Amino acid sequence: MSAQTSNPVVLHLIPTPLGDNPIIEILPISIKKPIEGLNHFIVENEKMARRFIKKVAPNKNQNDLHLYPLNKFTTEEELINYLNPCLEGYSMGLLSDAGCPGVADPGAVIVSRAHQKGITVKPHVGPSSILLALMSSGMNGQSFAFNGYLPIDKKQRTQALLKLQRLSLKEKQTQIFIETPYRNEALLQEILKTLDPNTLLCVACDLTLPTEFISTSTVLQWKKRKVDLNKRPAIFLIEGSY
Repeated sequence: MSAQTSNPVVLHLIPTPLGDNPIIEILPISIKKPIEGLNHFIVENEKMARRFIKKVAPNKNQNDLHLYPLNKFTTEEELINYLNPCLEGYSMGLLSDAGCPGVADPGAVIVSRAHQKGITVKPHVGPSSILLALMSSGMNGQSFAFNGYLPIDKKQRTQALLKLQRLSLKEKQTQIFIETPYRNEALLQEILKTLDPNTLLCVACDLTLPTEFISTSTVLQWKKRKVDLNKRPAIFLIEGSY
């Protein structure tokens, strides 16, 4: 196959579903064209990427695919060469395991390097669990911050929660964070134990899935509820209130 010369080279940022949904229910048909036309993909997980590509483009020859894994095991030496196909004239795709590439996702480093090398970056429409949670929380969508994972250490986590609550009150800003699914229950209990009873808490889990659950209440009201969050992908949002 010869390098692409008639069309500009593009790094396509291709979103994926947040769970095992039918592709057509979650993603626009517009993502089909770039996936069908690309053979070079930077991915988090090769097996999941192949499965996703096959669902979107079932007639695509899997043997033609060149996949470049981007995860915690990827070395700096490997990263340096990942955009070489673009420099040789081939457009590429960047895939996350779930959701939007570059958002709470290691793909951000690839996008940054693409800009440095003058490669056109094309984002495609798809689900972001962070934005879906914010949209459905009823909290401030004009000013918000995503804080990633809180510390695992219990003392540091408590301090982080109190800091986010103070920041939310001071800046009138929604604070968003996540946790590894199997630690959700422990985090929820820590939130309820630590934060002010009037602080608003939204928990949004299994977004876009049939088991989707989204609820916003005060910490005091949450203390009276029982919700099973174990091993369910979740987003936590808080908004300070006097």
